[in-house]
Amino acid sequence: MKIVVIGGSGHIGTFLIPRLVRAGHDVVNVSRGQRSSYVDDPTWRHVRQVTADRAVEDREGTFPDRIAGLRPDAVIDLICFTPDSATALVERLRGQTGHLLHCGSIWRFGPSLKVPVTEDNGAPPVGEYGIAKAAIVHLLEEETRSGGLVTTSLHPGHIVGPGWHPVGPLGNFDPAVWHKLSAGEPIDVPGIGAEFMHHVHADDVAQAFEAAVVHRDAAAGEAFSVVAPSALNVRGYARIAASWFGQIAVLRPVTWDDFRRDNDGDAARTSWEHLVRNHYVSIDKARALLGYAPRYEPEDAVLESVRWLIDHGRLDVANPLTV
Repeated sequence: MKIVVIGGSGHIGTFLIPRLVRAGHDVVNVSRGQRSSYVDDPTWRHVRQVTADRAVEDREGTFPDRIAGLRPDAVIDLICFTPDSATALVERLRGQTGHLLHCGSIWRFGPSLKVPVTEDNGAPPVGEYGIAKAAIVHLLEEETRSGGLVTTSLHPGHIVGPGWHPVGPLGNFDPAVWHKLSAGEPIDVPGIGAEFMHHVHADDVAQAFEAAVVHRDAAAGEAFSVVAPSALNVRGYARIAASWFGQIAVLRPVTWDDFRRDNDGDAARTSWEHLVRNHYVSIDKARALLGYAPRYEPEDAVLESVRWLIDHGRLDVANPLTV
């Protein structure tokens, strides 16, 4: 098939596009062209690159025509964030493209009421990003149910892999936590550290998209959560991470008020946004309908990311990894 990937130079596309090429597809990557993939792969030589600024062209109303003009059999949209953008693309591709696959987020679910969170029992979303992602899911499902364009949405957790910082044990991207853990220094934890974060390796997300392309009929009109087989809570994540440096995590419970006072405002807000959701998400549906079989446990995916950052001088730690 001819598959157009929108935003394929990012986390997921780094692994997805080589998978599609190796499977024999004719692949076009539409991106701003400002960054190469995070991991080198010779298959990129066989990918047609199209430079486009999605945000600008969405405002001008020209982006859907650009994608339709490539005459794809399937479109994988990794960078759609608003219902208006999704609607415009759906209406232009209806009747011309066989399958539209959308990348959502587990943040389409709000703070957990019951775990594991399934596609059917998730709480209503909170925050602009999650509300928008949930609205896109609804419009895509309605489009397919009404006999229009065949669509599928896949919803990753916190994506990790080589080349970028993972969501850390405190639910933010502050690299200081890794220095403290590697040195055996105390870590202030808001609450008791029982909140879950659900990571997923970028290649496992790529695997799910590839499976949805292959199993188009089973995926038609469906939404799937795509995460690691298990989830880490704050205290477990910190203890596992400290052990990578031969240390024992020293965790000091503090109130959220104290945590906000003693941490950078952006970092504290990011921690709250991740931890208040307390996401531990089921992959049973993706396993049953797509054959999704993630290779990485969350700690293995995070370790790969941390190792890459250390090896490339992008993370300051007090002691070397022992694993």
